[in-house]
Amino acid sequence: MKTSQILSLALGISLASAAKPSSGCGKTPTLTAGNHTLTVNAKERWYLLNLPETYDHTHPYRLIFTLHAMGGSSSMVAAGQGGYLPWYGMPALVTDSVGAIYVAPNGLDRGWANKGGEDVTLISDILTAVKADLCVDENLVFSVGFSYGASMSYALACSMAHSFRAVAMQSGGNMSGCVGGTDPIAIYGEHGVDGDLNITTARHIRDQFVANNGCTPQEARSPAVGSGTHTKTVYQGCKEGYPVTWIEYDGGHTPQPRDKGANKTFAADETWQFFSQFK
Repeated sequence: MKTSQILSLALGISLASAAKPSSGCGKTPTLTAGNHTLTVNAKERWYLLNLPETYDHTHPYRLIFTLHAMGGSSSMVAAGQGGYLPWYGMPALVTDSVGAIYVAPNGLDRGWANKGGEDVTLISDILTAVKADLCVDENLVFSVGFSYGASMSYALACSMAHSFRAVAMQSGGNMSGCVGGTDPIAIYGEHGVDGDLNITTARHIRDQFVANNGCTPQEARSPAVGSGTHTKTVYQGCKEGYPVTWIEYDGGHTPQPRDKGANKTFAADETWQFFSQFK
């Protein structure tokens, strides 16, 4: 447990389902690693794509969207600049046989205001294009983001719960809206008890999906102020395939929260632990 106060232990089970290969499986791809553009609402938008070095067009991969914060960019996420780990630290952790394809879309005005749902449309259009050209397991599509990127991941959970297997919201809020928001979807959330975004909104979002997912409500305790630790709650009784995990940490608004004395963030490891239970 190290310095973490673990309130509920993960069950350690694999939420397995049969692979659902996308229409891009078996095709010689035209999409390559790097920058790609598309038009949404008469605006040119772009995203960065990262493929496995040994990409196999017959093998269905996970697809992980990595969404930047306010003032950030897809380039910063890909390069690990401005406080981010590259692609939120996922490539160093995804070492199983499934592997992953990564997408880092670029928000308008360096954010995700999602006016009129245009950013949800962007993500939907990218998802459609990638699945049609590359070999993706449609049952293993994920999104992770920090701050505004977490807010955008929340918007995806509300609007595209049938397209995403799970989302991870790192210190987010409700700045990108929530159209729908009544369907179950697997949710990972973390938030500092101090920070630019008040934790109350994040707790409300957590409780929204605790209810949607049929989980048993329970008190999620907070770490003691000044302790430099984090607490973790794994909700029980959720509908099969729709877990909810929640972390609160003693700290502020940062993409790399760390426990006191730790030399690395727990955010990447915890996010991957949540995503990796889906096979």
